[in-house]
Amino acid sequence: MLVRKFPRRTLLILLAATLTLAACNVGATPAPTVDVNAINTAAVATAMGQISAQLTQTALAAPTNTPPPTDTPLSLSTVALPTAGASPTGGASGALPTLSFNNTPGTTPIAGFTPISSPAAPVSTTVLGDSCHNSVYVADVTYPDNSTIKPGTDFEKIWRIQNTGTCPWDEGYTLAFVSGDQALDPTSFEFTRSADFVAAGETADIGVDLTAPLAEGTYFAQWRMQSDSGVFFGTYLTISIVVQK
Repeated sequence: MLVRKFPRRTLLILLAATLTLAACNVGATPAPTVDVNAINTAAVATAMGQISAQLTQTALAAPTNTPPPTDTPLSLSTVALPTAGASPTGGASGALPTLSFNNTPGTTPIAGFTPISSPAAPVSTTVLGDSCHNSVYVADVTYPDNSTIKPGTDFEKIWRIQNTGTCPWDEGYTLAFVSGDQALDPTSFEFTRSADFVAAGETADIGVDLTAPLAEGTYFAQWRMQSDSGVFFGTYLTISIVVQK
């Protein structure tokens, strides 16, 4: 055998060396085994942790939907009305002043306010005359307004008027037609006779000749006094008739 060829001493040395190496390795930690699945799991966990941290930071940085503050109404101070003994108008004790406003038709007056009546109809601003020349209407002597007349009828309209000026109406004065329906064939009255003159302050009946139109309907016309210098003055004298068969 081959063993027999080695000296015994050499065998002893090899045996001793083998035992020594074996003793050195006793209790040594075996080399770790690499687990690929564990490494993948750890990598995935790390990535998910980073993503979660980023999402948390983004949520914290985003503006919140906090509703704006609401306006709180301010309480207004109250003013106490005058009590008994305080009379602002100097009248009865504790009485309050009464205010008046124009009363608009169709509206309900405000409580505590006294409405006043509607304003009167506007007064004409036309100058009627002066201290010398002026006149005023007194009455209709014939054919009051809306009288009915048959077509083609000749008639005389007479007014009673007063000379309210200081100058007499004598030669040159006229009760002149100024406007209206020409279909009435209107004329003017001229003061040519002394019997027709009207002294200051006197009242006279003055008339004009007219003809009712052939067509039925309502017709209107008016006259006014005119001085010898051509100036119109005084009240307008009018006629309104209904032509009907």
